[in-house]
Amino acid sequence: MTIAESARIHPSSVIEPGAVIGPDCHIGPFCIIGPNVRLGRGVQLKSHVVVQGDTEIGDETVVFPFSCLGEVPQDLKYRGERTRLIIGRRNRIREHVTMNTGTEGGGGITRVGDDGLFMAGCHVAHDCQIGSRVILVNNVALAGHCVLEDEVIVGGLSGVHQFVRIGRGAMIGALSMVTADVIPYGLVQAPRAVLDGLNLVGLKRRGVARAEIAALRDLLDALSRGNFRETARARVEAGSDHALVREVLDFILGPTDRSFLTPR
Repeated sequence: MTIAESARIHPSSVIEPGAVIGPDCHIGPFCIIGPNVRLGRGVQLKSHVVVQGDTEIGDETVVFPFSCLGEVPQDLKYRGERTRLIIGRRNRIREHVTMNTGTEGGGGITRVGDDGLFMAGCHVAHDCQIGSRVILVNNVALAGHCVLEDEVIVGGLSGVHQFVRIGRGAMIGALSMVTADVIPYGLVQAPRAVLDGLNLVGLKRRGVARAEIAALRDLLDALSRGNFRETARARVEAGSDHALVREVLDFILGPTDRSFLTPR
């Protein structure tokens, strides 16, 4: 067990031998930290937090009460193999959030990027790959093997089916059930989710030029009138001067086991 001198640990918390606690960490009351856990600089565990498994939490991440990070996957195929959970820097992980380690069949690592906000009651299942600046609103549930690229927002009480990919900058409305891939910058909503346009609010917040947004709208209109992949291949062959259009086309033609959410 390695505990930095500047770390503050409440006497009611249990730190198992082998754990590594970085400088300036603050571990509040009644936390449990397993033997293969590594906390970076300035990590805060508010109280009643459980961190188990082969889990790494990056610098300045704050974890709120009753969260459980790094426990074994909720997958009947899991047989106790050594897998990992890697959480990046400056994340805010609110009350009752659960994040599981990976599985051997899924690559062995569940990964979360930097600067994310995971609101109360969220679940990140085994082998998920979560980008940076992602927001999961209260009680979002991600099934195993999901991929969420940077700057995705998922509205409250939504569910994402296993193996689904959600492209960068997409927004999922509350109470949605996402069963197919979502293109970058897409706006998705409805109980059985459909692609309902572009995430214009997110694009404008990022300062994306009007010409780029107009090109994305033109692409979405073309996609709505034909087969997604065939239309995307034709657009790639035609070429585009717009970086975000090329990003969407690359996403559509990338490897996936799922179909795509399509416009109404």
